[in-house]
Amino acid sequence: MVKILNLNVKEIGESLKNAGNLNISPLIIYGSDNLPENAEPMCSIDRCIAKAVTEISIKNKMHPLYISKETFKGCCPGAMTYLGYTKPLKYIKYFVSTGNEKFSGGDAEYLKASPELVEKFIESLGEIKKIKKYLIIQKCEDFKDNANARSFLCFGKGEQIRNLASLIHFRTENPFNAINMPFGPACSTFITYPAGLAEKTPKDTAFVGPVDPTGNVWFPPEYMAIGIPVDLAIKMHEDIENSFISKRPNVAYPETRDEIVP
Repeated sequence: MVKILNLNVKEIGESLKNAGNLNISPLIIYGSDNLPENAEPMCSIDRCIAKAVTEISIKNKMHPLYISKETFKGCCPGAMTYLGYTKPLKYIKYFVSTGNEKFSGGDAEYLKASPELVEKFIESLGEIKKIKKYLIIQKCEDFKDNANARSFLCFGKGEQIRNLASLIHFRTENPFNAINMPFGPACSTFITYPAGLAEKTPKDTAFVGPVDPTGNVWFPPEYMAIGIPVDLAIKMHEDIENSFISKRPNVAYPETRDEIVP
């Protein structure tokens, strides 16, 4: 848990936007007992909160979105689990894997080879805890509160996300631990893991995705998302001046390219 007091969220967001050459404003995810002006419940936009955040962010219509115990009616039950409001449904292990006639008519997503693997996956997360009264997502540039800031969320195309990932590695010693592409629904990539809601989430790790193919129907195929814990984003902000982003901008974003023709 990090409180940003001496470093402005707007400044970090602007650094991430510039470093990634992003055309979509980075978002801040935080908890608060108070709502910002014009905040809207996420599930009033779509039952899938990841879709709601993606849609209005990419369309550049992003205003503060929030979720609370009072507003998750109509939301995807999975999201309620991954945001710490409810326990996993009894039969979710079958739905995610091979199906069971007692749940949803035997429908299944076939994302895991067996119900037992789903159980092991859920155990690996540890307890998932909600933060504060409201979980809020909004543009960094609109952030006015030094509240319980947890993580940043950036949407970008391949090169943009690659460069942000490379900036993370500017400071790493172990090349395998700093960036992860874990299993889970899109909301876990966007919020649960980078915001540290799950007890056993690795520290100082960014999360790229989503890897859940059930979101392919709405998530643009050319985009990826990266969720970055606050502490890691601060390091990225501090490293821009001395890294390839500033020292070799034409390498990060070439003006001329060697075209590979299929």
